Amino acid sequence: IGKVCSICWSPNNMRMAIVTTNRTVDLFDGNGDQKGKFPTKPADAKGPKNYVVKSMAFSPDSTKLAIAQSDNIVFIYKLGNRWGEKKAICNKYPQSTAITCLTWPVSHQNEFFFGLADGKVKLGNLRNNKSVLIYGVEEYVVSICSSPDGQQLLAGHLDGTMYIFSVSSTGSVTKTKFGQHSCAPSCLAWGHNIVAAGADLKITFYEANGQPAQKFDYNHDDKEKEYAAAEFSPSGQSLVVGGFNRFRAYQFSTRRSQWEESPAVDVANLYAVTAVSWKRDGSRLFVGGLCGGVDMYDACLKLFKYKGKFEMVYTGPSQVIVRRLSNNERITMRSDNAYEITKINVYNDRYIVAMTASTLLLGDLGHRNKLISEIEWQTTGHEKFFFDNPGVAMVFNAGELTIVEYGHKEPLGLCRTDHVSSHLISVRIDDRDDDPAPKVESLGDEPAAAPAPEELNRKANKKIAFLIDLQTVHIQDLLTNQQVAMISHDSRIDWLELNPSATKLLFRDKRRSLNLFDIATQTRTTLLT
Repeated sequence: IGKVCSICWSPNNMRMAIVTTNRTVDLFDGNGDQKGKFPTKPADAKGPKNYVVKSMAFSPDSTKLAIAQSDNIVFIYKLGNRWGEKKAICNKYPQSTAITCLTWPVSHQNEFFFGLADGKVKLGNLRNNKSVLIYGVEEYVVSICSSPDGQQLLAGHLDGTMYIFSVSSTGSVTKTKFGQHSCAPSCLAWGHNIVAAGADLKITFYEANGQPAQKFDYNHDDKEKEYAAAEFSPSGQSLVVGGFNRFRAYQFSTRRSQWEESPAVDVANLYAVTAVSWKRDGSRLFVGGLCGGVDMYDACLKLFKYKGKFEMVYTGPSQVIVRRLSNNERITMRSDNAYEITKINVYNDRYIVAMTASTLLLGDLGHRNKLISEIEWQTTGHEKFFFDNPGVAMVFNAGELTIVEYGHKEPLGLCRTDHVSSHLISVRIDDRDDDPAPKVESLGDEPAAAPAPEELNRKANKKIAFLIDLQTVHIQDLLTNQQVAMISHDSRIDWLELNPSATKLLFRDKRRSLNLFDIATQTRTTLLT
């Protein structure tokens, strides 16, 4: 039996790490099945193993794990991208006093932050393997957390003082006093609001400016004990705070703009909750206790099946996990603006459309990266959606066609047309700037061929071809929003398509005449009549 010291999930939702007082890190996959483990090392390789792990955090790319130890050191372990890869220490940061807490912000790939028992907060730099002092006070650092975007950090001290700080790309530090909590904030987390809690049985939510927003006081409850662990869900709209033999859950109501508590979850013989962690899609909660056990809970506001093919899991007001029942493929539709998702549909058994009061979310379940886009949108109820062109979704409303590229927060382009048949619109997204040197893998023992010079020199090319009227084709560059060609024909056009690199257009008219148009030379060739 050993206390669960820390639980953390990797940002890519593929790994969970758990460590207890036995100082061995156990690794689990997304389903909760153990896939590996490795022992931690003492600061002195020949010294006794009398330390405990105080905190752990994954790097933003999910390939490294930072482990803070009470024997005055932080180790960075390289885990790799796949299960079974060799695990090795790639960085170490010895200190003069014990490390008490640690966080790795999502926007800092090569920097993590940790607190010390002597009141100092430091930055660990992976590039030069050095630690840098951010600030120092006289009081023990009891907790540290980072904002959801990773741009700001917050540290709590033994006297209840909290400091907020940020580090720019040039290394300059901005630090101010955030506020004074009613006790030592042993629990400190940042989601939709900032929450602080500790031994005085008061859970306080703060605004980003340090002003208290809401407070829950449980001193009247004889069963309540001090709080030792708290974490927001990935959406930032759900919170779990662990106490003794129970934990409490809170949901942020977007309609009322306040936090609402759920009945406390009592777990007999759990004893003190020492660690909590959410799966990165918000679908499961893991709670670790004093006796070494870790309980897993399914977390959702509501769940229903869609047309017998999909399962919709609302893990928060602004987040829905869409799962295909046939192969367990899933995509997470989450509003980055924390708007409540009011409606969700699936088109062609693949494309997901979710609506909020002010935005529109579009996702492709078949895309390997499961990209989604959220754009500003006022729903009219008369929108038509088209998904015939790879990499983009098209929304038609009131004579205007909006082109949205998956993974982007702004529309790729707009055009006006009344001819919105899938046969009369063609969009091509040729992203060469995203991969300027295409990787060519070798086959067997043969060396890989070098990319052709023309492949290396090609630039991003994003174009759309559509009809202005039944005899006129308009080709538009979506990057510059400029017209690149206007083709007038003497007969009604009933089909058109751009080639994959968007350099040529093939179109057919009602007389079954097939024509090829070269965009670069602005020349037309009749192929069939």
